[in-house]
Amino acid sequence: MEVILKQDVKHLGDKDDVVKVKPGYGRNYLIPKGYAIQATESARKVLAENLKQAQFKQEKIRKDADAIAARLDGVKLTIGAKAGETGKIFGAINTIQVADALKKEGFEVDRRRITFETEPKFVGEYVANVNLHKEVKVQVPFEVVAE
Repeated sequence: MEVILKQDVKHLGDKDDVVKVKPGYGRNYLIPKGYAIQATESARKVLAENLKQAQFKQEKIRKDADAIAARLDGVKLTIGAKAGETGKIFGAINTIQVADALKKEGFEVDRRRITFETEPKFVGEYVANVNLHKEVKVQVPFEVVAE
């Protein structure tokens, strides 16, 4: 079964992608939740027209994302956290703290667009993956220091 995604679905695809899914997943989850519609011939034509109209907007968003990525290239963040004597952090550093640190540096990035390669649970250096656009991804190094 093929469906057209109406919004981004993690581990499946982005908005307006035509993806092939198992029939039960499409009929029982994606379509009733409003995440997708069935990819009929008329729905594909509507999608093609909408994509053609939205292409100009996407180019502008992509250029803005490229500009932010170029500015983010040399940035290194420092995040303070309470830690024990062994260097283990009480709790863990989360995406909200990284987004706040980026905001202090002058970058407005949504916390949902930030992921980690490894969970920062100890004092040290880590890398945060920032997905600015479907095609623009930046790795931002950050250091966790004990307060």
